[in-house]
Amino acid sequence: MHSEHQIVNLVYAAKEDLQKADNLIRKYIPFIKAEASKCISRLCTDQDDEFSIAMIAFHEAILGYERERGAFLSYAAMLIRSRIIDYQRKEIRHQGSISLYTETAEGNQTIMDELADEQDHFEEYDNLEATKQEIENLSVVMEEFGVNFSDVADNSPKQERTLEACGAAIRFAAENKDLLDEFLRTKKLPMAQLVLGSGAERKTLERHRKYIVAMLLIQTNGYEIIRGHLSRVLKRKGGMSV
Repeated sequence: MHSEHQIVNLVYAAKEDLQKADNLIRKYIPFIKAEASKCISRLCTDQDDEFSIAMIAFHEAILGYERERGAFLSYAAMLIRSRIIDYQRKEIRHQGSISLYTETAEGNQTIMDELADEQDHFEEYDNLEATKQEIENLSVVMEEFGVNFSDVADNSPKQERTLEACGAAIRFAAENKDLLDEFLRTKKLPMAQLVLGSGAERKTLERHRKYIVAMLLIQTNGYEIIRGHLSRVLKRKGGMSV
């Protein structure tokens, strides 16, 4: 259809002009249907509720997109999948999700428990649903990088020295936009640059690759609620802030 540079220009123009937004949505109906079809495991038609949800999600992607999020179509696909998954869960009246409530390696807490760092922290926010939605969105993005919450729980540094080494690499990456852009574009950690910039040992970073990927995604996509929870967890453990 268009090159990524052209798409970005069209998206930014569509942010300010409803007619341009409508035109862009129409141009990408085949893409929207294709992404919706993946979610329902069959051909999505104009009559399916999921198609309407996918159209709304694509418009949401136009309004919420920023260049630092990476490729627009990848971002739009993530939102489409997230919104359809949320709709399907509500339809079947299924509370929670496997990705949010899977037990961690210790077996006595869920992923949601660890991110929340005690139930009463949720009371600091006006809407629990916002927290859950943020975590679900992160889960979808993480899948694109080959990581899930169970991986992160299993792959998290256990020793303070290791946590600090990983933290140094994460801080270095977070402060270097070009490096972050490369990470989002290639979906691979620029390991050589992380080692050189942070001073951490490569074998340490390799051993905790999935943990670092998740933490960088949180840094680059603006998950403020999750970042706040994790900051409390890490400060309690004497580790780095995020």
